[in-house]
Amino acid sequence: MATVVQHQLVLQLLVQTSSSSTPLFPSLTMATTVAKRHVFGHQRSPSMEFKELTKKDAQVQLAQELEKLLVTCPQSHKDITQKDFEGFEKLFGRFVNESGPSVEWDKIHKLPEEAVWKHSELKAPDSAHVKNMLDKLVVVKLNGGLGTSMGCQGPKSIIPVRSELTFLDLTVQQIEHLNKTYGSNVPLVLMNSFNTDEDTEKVIRKYQGFQVKTYTFNQSRYPRINKESLMPIAKTAGSDTDLEAWYPPGHGDFYQSFKNSGLLQEFLKQGKEYVFISNIDNLGATVDLSILNFLLGGEEAGKCEFLMEVTNKTRADVKGGTLIQYEEKLRLLEIAQVPKEHVDDFKSVKTFKIFNTNNLWTKLSAVNRILEEETMDMEVIINNKHLDNGLNIIQLEQAVGAAIKSFNGALGLNVPRSRFLPVKKTDDLLLVMSNLYKLQQGTLAMSPIRMFDTTPLVKLGPNHFGRVKEFLRRFASIPDMLELDHLTVSGDVTFGKGVSLKGTVIIIANHGDRIDIPPGAILENKIVSGNLRILDH
Repeated sequence: MATVVQHQLVLQLLVQTSSSSTPLFPSLTMATTVAKRHVFGHQRSPSMEFKELTKKDAQVQLAQELEKLLVTCPQSHKDITQKDFEGFEKLFGRFVNESGPSVEWDKIHKLPEEAVWKHSELKAPDSAHVKNMLDKLVVVKLNGGLGTSMGCQGPKSIIPVRSELTFLDLTVQQIEHLNKTYGSNVPLVLMNSFNTDEDTEKVIRKYQGFQVKTYTFNQSRYPRINKESLMPIAKTAGSDTDLEAWYPPGHGDFYQSFKNSGLLQEFLKQGKEYVFISNIDNLGATVDLSILNFLLGGEEAGKCEFLMEVTNKTRADVKGGTLIQYEEKLRLLEIAQVPKEHVDDFKSVKTFKIFNTNNLWTKLSAVNRILEEETMDMEVIINNKHLDNGLNIIQLEQAVGAAIKSFNGALGLNVPRSRFLPVKKTDDLLLVMSNLYKLQQGTLAMSPIRMFDTTPLVKLGPNHFGRVKEFLRRFASIPDMLELDHLTVSGDVTFGKGVSLKGTVIIIANHGDRIDIPPGAILENKIVSGNLRILDH
């Protein structure tokens, strides 16, 4: 099969030699014909036909490469690998065939008032109905990520975040508390990736005695493709070889992988109606009974097939995806889809006032229907990466919230900021470990003593604080942060026991300097810089 480069070569040669009738490559007869039309003065431009031909070539060639990889796959993994490849082929087809921007800026309309409800207007359910509602719910946590961004090995979900409890521990505690309190049977489902599956399976054994039934399934394993050739870089499909050649394709893969696992059908048979999906590292994403009552109670029960929790933007959230009205449907707009000339508009807190928390409530029967009808529509996200070996590759991904436009009766719900408490970096870890939050039955709640609803803005220097192990070494104890507004720390800085931070505090140790904040120190609206080592206080 000819490559794109060969096509270009043929066209150049044909333009230079107008009368040659013998194709240079037998497989390029169509390309030859197209080029000749141009040479001999036909009005029809060859560009569109040429593009179509190269797209078809790329798809055919990819299919051949995937067939070769499948042959190398161990028999025990062949079925699931074949399903993964089928999904990847569809995604790749969309990638090569879709042209132009996925969003035309002029077609974006202001959200209708009825499109986004307010959480404060929801009613709590009658206590007599709570068990029945909870028994119709499945909780899914997206657990495919590693802790590498914070210098940790293994799944991010097993990093201790509060009182030696991990993300996973806290989630299990939350659901067990619900099940014990109401006598319900809410299952916990973890969507793992090939990166996190083995370690997660070992960890969840310790929950066997808990009143929570735990299920796991794996999202797809897709091949990374060479940016130039658009072909897989993998040489073999073995599950434990050449790991850098594969990737988990983002949380948009949830719907198809959930169905492929058999869990979708199993939960429908059990009478489950809604699934609550959220990131494992969002400590604010707990089961909310008012939301559940909104979806399952009253005359409107079941009519909202997809509910996205959004919350008000701050300057820290300017890159977060937002809800828009587009072609008479609700749609998720991500920054990657925004034309360059409108990025500042997208980031404006005044223009787009809300952003997606990735807390999603979806009707199971609707997921099944849409997958059966093959009408699930999510934009393809092109993630360019540069590998350590110097190779430029592409990962094709999708966002789980982008499916909102495929569902009937979809709505946004403006929730309090407390439902969005992600831990992406050690900056966030410092907040959740501090006295800003109280821990109860696995749920973190803002301390009632704090006078503000918002959390402080924390910026820790990545060189000295970016890795969890190094971060923890720099705090004899986590400072009192109840009255803190803003904290910036840069350089070689350590904190003694019982330090209190208030207002705006900036601590900067220049290269070669070191600053030790002494035990018991109270810093209020202070800038500390230079070199400071105090042994007694």
